[in-house]
Amino acid sequence: MKPVIDNIPNAYVNESVYPELFVYDLKMEEEAIKTKVNLNMHMFSFLQKGTKQVHFAEGSYVVDNSQSILIAKGNCLWSELLDTEETYYCKLLFFSEERLKTFLKKHKDQNNVVTTSSCFVIENDAYIDSYLNSLNTIKEAPKVFMENLLSVKFDELLLYLTNKYGQQFENYLYSLIEKESSPFKKVVESNVLSSLALEEIAFLCNMSLSTFKRNFIKEYQTSPGKWFRDQRLSKAKELLEDQHTKPSDIYLELGYNNLSNFSAAFKKKFKVSPSEI
Repeated sequence: MKPVIDNIPNAYVNESVYPELFVYDLKMEEEAIKTKVNLNMHMFSFLQKGTKQVHFAEGSYVVDNSQSILIAKGNCLWSELLDTEETYYCKLLFFSEERLKTFLKKHKDQNNVVTTSSCFVIENDAYIDSYLNSLNTIKEAPKVFMENLLSVKFDELLLYLTNKYGQQFENYLYSLIEKESSPFKKVVESNVLSSLALEEIAFLCNMSLSTFKRNFIKEYQTSPGKWFRDQRLSKAKELLEDQHTKPSDIYLELGYNNLSNFSAAFKKKFKVSPSEI
């Protein structure tokens, strides 16, 4: 039976101790939807085929093979979706905080403003394509030589991305070594309009569902179910009144699976159907 939480990279490589840098090729022929992931190392995901959606404490991101994504270690939910060739393939580059600290100490001065985002999205270009080809070549080298080359290639990648994205990327790199757990309210209020279940939001808070509910009632003086429902319905009323949208255009983005459930909840709260608004 598949575990409730995937510990990555443990789920990919059966080793008790990992090197500070290593590459893993992930190939799948079945989709994985909202997998609970405990990421134990920071990770570049270079997507080659398929689509990846990742939910973090502060929101969600979707990337395809035109983009890559750098993900901070910690809890997240991700979906890995097949493309028309019914194949999902990405090259993963894992690295430790100690290896990142070595790079920053060697190449950068810490005068940065640390960001709080859980990921950094990278637009692929000719350099990234060439870089991935070089990683394939490195895999064929003897082990010690491969490790030395990969260390050089890691620095090369970070220097290139720093040159491409400037201060924004540097700030993100420093956030990976100074990152603190996201505050409870930030996680909750960033997911007001998400389609995540309470259990999944609790996971992003690194809490069990029962602990999450206790903390929620203490913070908001109401149950999470009622609070999320009221927030979403109030947002729906605002969209219907101010932006003249149709109920059929908004119910999915407000976390409802079908229009009839949304209409019934809306009418119960506001005593009028959304179509009448």
